[in-house]
Amino acid sequence: MNVPRVCCAALALLAVASLIHPLSAKPVADDPAAAATKQVVDQIVAENQPKPQPQPVDPGNLPDFLQKGIAWLIAAQHNDGGWGGGSHAQQSVRDPHAIQTDPATTAFTLLSLMRAGHTPVEGLYQSQAKRGLEYLLTAVEKSKVEGPLITDIEGTQPQIKLGRYVDTAMTSQYLSRVLPLVEKDEALHKRVDAAIDKCLAKLQVSQQADGSWGKGGGWAPVLQSSLSCSALEIAAANGKEIDKDVLEKARNYQKGNFDSKSGKADASAAAGVELYAFNGSMRANAADAQEAQSRVDKAKAEGKLAASAPVSEESLMVAGVGGAAAQKLAKAAQQNEAQMDRLGDENLLKGFGNNGGEEYLSYLMTSESLVIAGGDKFQNWNGKMATRLEKVQNGDGSWSGHHCITSPVFCTAAVVQCLTTENDAEFLSDMAKRTNSHQMADAGK
Repeated sequence: MNVPRVCCAALALLAVASLIHPLSAKPVADDPAAAATKQVVDQIVAENQPKPQPQPVDPGNLPDFLQKGIAWLIAAQHNDGGWGGGSHAQQSVRDPHAIQTDPATTAFTLLSLMRAGHTPVEGLYQSQAKRGLEYLLTAVEKSKVEGPLITDIEGTQPQIKLGRYVDTAMTSQYLSRVLPLVEKDEALHKRVDAAIDKCLAKLQVSQQADGSWGKGGGWAPVLQSSLSCSALEIAAANGKEIDKDVLEKARNYQKGNFDSKSGKADASAAAGVELYAFNGSMRANAADAQEAQSRVDKAKAEGKLAASAPVSEESLMVAGVGGAAAQKLAKAAQQNEAQMDRLGDENLLKGFGNNGGEEYLSYLMTSESLVIAGGDKFQNWNGKMATRLEKVQNGDGSWSGHHCITSPVFCTAAVVQCLTTENDAEFLSDMAKRTNSHQMADAGK
């Protein structure tokens, strides 16, 4: 057994004290020399007791396999505070410390830690989260004001597969989430606030006419567009002024990729993989679906509608929603129902055919959509995902992709976020209400 040197010294002092003051001697309290010796020993022993560790915010009793994944992510952090998704040109390199850090993967990892209760202001991994935040702030502050990018790093797996604007979108998401948490630190709050504004300006001016961010390239740019749409939603919910037309176009682009009549999603911007477009569409539609359901539920509670009344255009109009808005929300409810019906379709869920970072990201989007839209489908889906994803976890606690985004850091962060979505339910629901109440007001309601 290895005993610390200082503890050995304490034991030696105790031995000496016992020789000088055997059991037959008078009590230590009556012997000044013995009392002095005991004080020194007590101090040495106290100084070498294990330091109490800060306790994390209760993450909702996460299962051991998920805690193992979080611990793996912490161990994968670089000295600069960041995490890396790896180079597309060298995907065989799986060692998280043998690759370059990048903003997108860092922000994505920090979002996963936040859902597990670890932020720059609280949690067991508070110090790691704070170093990660500093990494992102430095990256944004060093970036040029012009253009949509916040980094000069090129060729990362997230960039090549999702699009070159993914660093800006994901960084904006995390900074917008963390902004309210750092209010007590005035200097840090100002830096985060300014960095968000810079990211949001880049996102809004780089949106294409159809509402997408496909110009940034990527194997499946529909996912980059979805992440950018979510970034605008999160920022708007946390008080940032977002061009309502930009957000509405972003949502409409995503929703337009799904046809409720056929139940199919257009995969032309999703590398031919329906899952990616399906989940991006579902995520963008979730806020409207929630709004439709809540309006009808309220009308039922007030006695304006029968308990059996469906969420339809007619029901919404009885609930007091104006014509155009009623039509829009009814369509959202119809789309949500059609997409719910396909969540058991294994041909859809298998995506490209096996698990890659894009599949994990898509599952995450579905989890968020179900939480936002409400209803009783989430628990069943969450249990299904937990069973499915635990089976493919690596022995070291990480997850990795078998195609496209193979990065274990990116994949692990996606899985952790997916399986901790319920911890974020309050924010996600509130976010949808805040952004949609704004949209409804502009629709004349």
